[in-house]
Amino acid sequence: MTEIQALATLGGATALAGGLAGSAIGISMAASAGVATLSEEPGQLRNIIVLASLPMTQTFYGLIIFIIILTVVSPNLPATGGAGIGVLSIGVMGAVAELFSSIFQGSVCASGIALLPKTKGQILTTSMMLAVFVELIGVLGLVFVIMALNIAGFM
Repeated sequence: MTEIQALATLGGATALAGGLAGSAIGISMAASAGVATLSEEPGQLRNIIVLASLPMTQTFYGLIIFIIILTVVSPNLPATGGAGIGVLSIGVMGAVAELFSSIFQGSVCASGIALLPKTKGQILTTSMMLAVFVELIGVLGLVFVIMALNIAGFM
């Protein structure tokens, strides 16, 4: 593996790490609200699991970025130039998108979970729809990484 390929791989790994860290933080925020809600209304467990699991998807987006960089981009990089730094930079962009998307999605889900007892579970659908808006940033992060890799000529 050349230095350029190593930098590119680091970019992919960074994207995955951003997704993993953000998902862990987002899920923990939602799950913490879930524990408090369960003490008040144990019958909301199913709704809590649904909302608390939503921030997990950004991990998959980071994994997709990592796999694309490892299998498609890195093997075809030129041996000279700034290609490694370019792919690393694109990977960092993906990492930031996945990190913040999942953290803030966890915040939205935590708010929905906290209101489950008060609304007798009726807030579930609304909370999921609002969480999907934040999810869109993670999806766009994945799309923008793929577009940037393509436009830069790495794919």
